[in-house]
Amino acid sequence: MSLDQRFAIALVVMATASYLCRAGGFFFMRFVALTPRREAALRALPIGVMTGIMAPVVLQGRVPECAGLAAAILVMKASGSDLAAALAGVAVVALLRQSL
Repeated sequence: MSLDQRFAIALVVMATASYLCRAGGFFFMRFVALTPRREAALRALPIGVMTGIMAPVVLQGRVPECAGLAAAILVMKASGSDLAAALAGVAVVALLRQSL
C-alpha cells in the first residue's frame, strides 16, 4: 500500500469520525436541557480545543507557529469566525514554513 493510499484512508477515517462525533452531539443534545451555563460552555469549546492544539506547538517558540497563532487571534477578533481564524492560522504557518 502506497503512502498516498494510506493517507487517503486515514483522511476518510478521520472525516468519518469527525462527522459521527458532530452528528452524535446534535442527536444527544436533543435530550439535554440547554441552560445558560451549558450554552456558555458549548460556546467556549472551540477556543478550548484550539488552545489545546496550539499551546504545545507555540511553547516550542518557532516563528511560523507563533505567527500563525497571532493571525488566528486577529482574524477571530475581527470576524468572530472560528473557521476563518483556523484557516488564517494554517495559511500563515504554511506560507512561513515554505519561505523559511
